[in-house]
Amino acid sequence: MENYKGIDYGHGMVNIDNNGIRFGVIHQHEVLQVWCDESEPYYGEIMCQGCLQVVTIDDETCPNCDHDLIDGFDFIEPVSYTYDKDGYSMESDDHGDIMVFKSPYYTHAQFCSPCAPGACYLTNPVEADPNNKCYCLGHDWFENEKAPYPVYDVKTDKLVNS
Repeated sequence: MENYKGIDYGHGMVNIDNNGIRFGVIHQHEVLQVWCDESEPYYGEIMCQGCLQVVTIDDETCPNCDHDLIDGFDFIEPVSYTYDKDGYSMESDDHGDIMVFKSPYYTHAQFCSPCAPGACYLTNPVEADPNNKCYCLGHDWFENEKAPYPVYDVKTDKLVNS
């Protein structure tokens, strides 16, 4: 395990929740099969071309003006993918990184680069340090049922074995 904790480019003000636990970042290729099977597409705000009001991808006609929406959604790509269940809240970005906003688990990891200021990169674990405590994925997210970092339970602070 690395001793270098990294630089907190967020100065303790961003990518951290009210409990003092930082958001974790992991590339989706580390958990690709589970992420592809379980995450949901997020399309962002979609505008009706008839009245320019925000609608959802599930609407067939605009609830505001009855404009037919099906034809306009044929080629829409998701802006990201999300996972919000089992105590997790996560979203992937267009670079393939998954940001873990909430989890039943945490670990201690090196601060990310300025690209995710204040967050920690989960595949770079460090020795336990309260400044580098971050949400992480549990062992069951990994192909061999073993996370590449120590996993602790948020409620009990106990180490979770795979």
